[in-house]
Amino acid sequence: MWRIHECTDWDSLRQFGWVRDMRGIPQSPIHHAEGDVEIHTRLVLEQLEQLPEYLELPEQEQHLVWAAALLHDVEKRSTTITDENGSIVSPGHAKKGALTARSILYREVPTPFAIREEIVGLVRYHGLPLWVFEKPDPVRALLKASLEVNTRLLVLLAKADILGRICSDQQEMLYRIEMFREFCIEQDCWGKPKEFPSDLARFLYFRKEEQTADYVPFDDRKAEVVILSAIAGSGKDHYLKQHHAEHEVISLDEMRRAQKISHGDARGNGRIIQAAKERARECLRKHQPFVWNATSITAQMREQLVDLFEVYNPVIRIVYLEVPYQQLLSQNRNRQFPIPEAALENMIAKLEVPKLWEAHTVQYSVK
Repeated sequence: MWRIHECTDWDSLRQFGWVRDMRGIPQSPIHHAEGDVEIHTRLVLEQLEQLPEYLELPEQEQHLVWAAALLHDVEKRSTTITDENGSIVSPGHAKKGALTARSILYREVPTPFAIREEIVGLVRYHGLPLWVFEKPDPVRALLKASLEVNTRLLVLLAKADILGRICSDQQEMLYRIEMFREFCIEQDCWGKPKEFPSDLARFLYFRKEEQTADYVPFDDRKAEVVILSAIAGSGKDHYLKQHHAEHEVISLDEMRRAQKISHGDARGNGRIIQAAKERARECLRKHQPFVWNATSITAQMREQLVDLFEVYNPVIRIVYLEVPYQQLLSQNRNRQFPIPEAALENMIAKLEVPKLWEAHTVQYSVK
């Protein structure tokens, strides 16, 4: 039974630096008249523990949602500013908080992969039930979120978040959350990911604005492209020998070493990437399967590759590799070409685990 800490009293939790950082972080007196982030977070946890929906959850899910509530505003510490109107705001705190939550639950509080990523999703989307109808495309925003987080747990967290505030619009916010719940039911993603007719249908829906979620596209895809995604030292080369020995491998590290180019050489790395992309195009034109062997740890990196490859109509599969933190450090030290640990820590801080909507298929190989 995983839990973020054996003791849930606040004094015990303050052993974590990120909990101590909540004290003194100001919030808007209009939306958070209760006080700073620490006071708000404590109230959210108290309200969560009293909700009937929370008490009905299996014990492991209770611990999961409780941890998400503890972490949901973790990066207000770094994003809180006073804007030009004199209002206290925290732009981007959910997105940055999701990265921090993943890092904490990987390095500081070792957490099973599925539980960790559910918590990360809850932190990332905890404001969505309030603002989904203000998105340019509310349906698409909801369906994407449903592939990353359990919407039933998301509503529970959002409700506790609002009840843990002192604000004049609390009833309006609770009404919005209830409308979000009805929206999930209507779109058939209440407490479950949205189901699409095929992996190709899902892939195209999130890439083409005119696509509908129930459209069944004709599948004429050619050879497979595998994009590896992993922090350096996670065992990509070992994985390839076991699973893709027959594929051509385009390895940026090998190309750098062959030309004696360091990771810090921006111009040299630019040449390497262009040469690798041209080799990929050659394979794609021949419908030849290949593996793109690089870290590809951010969604933006992977999106650029998918944009490049998709033109040639291949089957695109992302394979994400992960080993426990201490094993990662050990494997990096023992590899032939280790990278500085500071660079490794920077990768962990930036890591965005691939999600199902990014490619035709996404595979997780996690130890």
